[in-house]
Amino acid sequence: MAGTSRGTAVSRRKASGAGPGALSPFPLPYTTVDVVIFTVLDAALKVLLVQRPAAHASAGAGAGTRVGAGAGADDSEPFPGHWALPGGFVDVSQDADLLACARRKLKDKTGISSSYLEQLGSWGSAKRDPRGWSATHAYFALIPADTLALAKGANAADVAWFEVDSVLARPRLAFDHGEILRAAVERLRSKVEYTSLPAFLLAEPFTLPQLQRIYECVLGRALDKSGFRTRMVAAGFLDEAGFVDGESNRPAMGYRLRDRRAPVVFPRTFGARGAEP
Repeated sequence: MAGTSRGTAVSRRKASGAGPGALSPFPLPYTTVDVVIFTVLDAALKVLLVQRPAAHASAGAGAGTRVGAGAGADDSEPFPGHWALPGGFVDVSQDADLLACARRKLKDKTGISSSYLEQLGSWGSAKRDPRGWSATHAYFALIPADTLALAKGANAADVAWFEVDSVLARPRLAFDHGEILRAAVERLRSKVEYTSLPAFLLAEPFTLPQLQRIYECVLGRALDKSGFRTRMVAAGFLDEAGFVDGESNRPAMGYRLRDRRAPVVFPRTFGARGAEP
């Protein structure tokens, strides 16, 4: 019986201490986790990209670097020299689940172990990776800009921040990462319309004007000041943290998140400037 054969194979694998692919009658796909890491820098929503290794790869890539293939492609690696989302293979010896893998990749690239991290979706096909059938499980993370310590890692030629809208205008990322990035941006901007998500992009304490600017950077439009303040205070997700330096060196009330485990959901979406009740 098929069930008996499968059970015998599993028993042998457990007894021998072999890995999950041992004695499997089916070829196993590559399994990876990719993380779309967002921050706000210079009044713009940005995404962290890593450059895949390439022979004779040019150095000095930065925020103004064109997203695409680098010089001196190395055929031993898929998409050599291309920019990509940070991520990598699931390590069964240390990743208890997909979230653990995503947190490990996030810490490897930014030095941050605690941030907002949300599962985005899964992408898989026989053609997305020229090495063979592969599936990736994508997450997106929100990181305050002033807490970052970027690290390119052993398998990356460079690491840099890019403006999201510029990348989306000419998506030339490795694999299907352009599609994954677009899905992450759409998810983020959709949820920002009715949640407190942008607060996770700020270091604490922060002022309400600072929080409003983050909202506006992510949404790409201005919001009504009085309506925004009323909504933030009424939502009950902020605690006062005492006065801090505000605009024009005038003291302003600082705030902290009451609960960092999840964003608060508002009863309605934001309107444009002048439209908030």
